[in-house]
Amino acid sequence: MIISRTPFRISFFGGGTDYPVWYKEHKGAVIGATINKYCYITCRYLPPFFDYKFRIRYTKREETSSIPEIKHPSVRECLKFLEYERGVEIQHNGDLPAMSGLGSSSAFTVGLLNALYALKGRMTTKRQLALNAIHVEQDIIRESVGSQDQTHAAFGGFNKIEFGGPQEISVFPIPMEHGKLASLQGKLMLFFTGFSRIASDVAADKIEKIGKKNKDLKRMTEITDEALKIINSDDREFKGFGKLLDEQWKIKRDISDLISNQRIDEIYEEGLSAGAEGGKLLGAGGGGFMLFFVKSEYQEKVKQRLKGLLHVPFGFENLGSQIIYYAPPTNF
Repeated sequence: MIISRTPFRISFFGGGTDYPVWYKEHKGAVIGATINKYCYITCRYLPPFFDYKFRIRYTKREETSSIPEIKHPSVRECLKFLEYERGVEIQHNGDLPAMSGLGSSSAFTVGLLNALYALKGRMTTKRQLALNAIHVEQDIIRESVGSQDQTHAAFGGFNKIEFGGPQEISVFPIPMEHGKLASLQGKLMLFFTGFSRIASDVAADKIEKIGKKNKDLKRMTEITDEALKIINSDDREFKGFGKLLDEQWKIKRDISDLISNQRIDEIYEEGLSAGAEGGKLLGAGGGGFMLFFVKSEYQEKVKQRLKGLLHVPFGFENLGSQIIYYAPPTNF
């Protein structure tokens, strides 16, 4: 039996520039971090005592005799990609709900590939794990997704990720000593606004409009560079970080009508009026988690103003997708 643990992520800056349709021509860059909320995948070879070969448990229950019969696209295509012939049982558990803007779909694919590699007795690098997950989601399933979520989930940590060029993906860990990282973490507040639309549906609308938004996406890349200067400075208060989040959110929400709605706009304005310096809706849009940058003296006021929403405390993590339990397969 194998259990993989794969972190969800928070994307701070550059989201939208990680779509291949953009970065293959213009290059792109994001800044983000993985958090201590996880996707767990348990898998084992299924004993040959059942009238089915594959048993999958997620929000639904599937029992099939062949891989093509599996309805879950990521499970089906990952099993095909790794050329599984022997029957497998797969179970998913997550700390946070799907379709909430924290990269849960890609964390699932990364964690599943990691577990399936381990079940075959194979190790893979974090880079290859990220590239394989991107290939499965973008090229095989044909989902309208970017490339940052898979990369964050595989590598873990606080990173700047650049897209485009010969390397396609380049990961640059952002070094911060513990006290400074804790200071940034202490200024971030995460609220659940409700379930989002299917992320790939929102992303598809964004991708369709990318060609008309060159100026906006170039500015988002510039914001990423400006944010990195703030992070690398000696200022532990991260002055200007919140304002850059605010600017980027305003650019992002104008890319597609599906990214925001009246309720999300109201939540954002309520957070600002209570003392937040800036923030953004995480993920493709339409719902999910709202992130705010708030100094400690205003955080209680923000909580009270948004008391109808679930506040979710979190911490940063730096391990990425891991195999946390391995027991050799039983032979039958």
